Amino acid sequence: MSVIEVERKRELADAEALKARLVEADYREAGNGVEIDIYYSRPDIDFLATVECLRVRRRDRFAEITYKPASTADTHRAAHVIAKPEINVVLSGPDQATAADTLLDVLGMVRLCRVEKTRTTFRHPDRDDVTVVIDLVTGVGAFAETEVMAADPDAAATLLDQVERQLGLADCAVVRLPYRDLVLQHEPAGAAPAPGKPHSGHLPS
Repeated sequence: MSVIEVERKRELADAEALKARLVEADYREAGNGVEIDIYYSRPDIDFLATVECLRVRRRDRFAEITYKPASTADTHRAAHVIAKPEINVVLSGPDQATAADTLLDVLGMVRLCRVEKTRTTFRHPDRDDVTVVIDLVTGVGAFAETEVMAADPDAAATLLDQVERQLGLADCAVVRLPYRDLVLQHEPAGAAPAPGKPHSGHLPS
């Protein structure tokens, strides 16, 4: 059985308080930096409606293309836990990310939006299958994502619950929408999409 990512996102009122609780629980900061994601859809399928993800990500000298399949009853489990496989193609660097954007444009993919966030990643030395990230999303707000990598999604969801309770996240509001959708919701009325491309809500037929 292949390993999948089981995750849940919650809104944060106080990101610094969560950082303090992570340190108290022996989690260690494993990375901090700015990530810039360009999200795409297909001209014939609205990825906002299907809840598919196709993005090109840049971070320091790192870049990758990620695809996550459409949401189904199996991928969106109880208590707003998302369990999806990911296809990640690591690129050789930021220059290749630009080339990937150009390739997707030439193939006729539809640019949806640009998501910029400062992400701080925490991991526990005894649990390499658990990751907690704090995201400060430009123009949107602060969020925590708890992620568990596992072959058994039910066991992973149980562990995710335990981690959230330990870190005092269980009372924070669950966020069901991906950052892509949140950024699109926060765009000013009439804001222009990426050059030459319509938003997914106006896909050509």
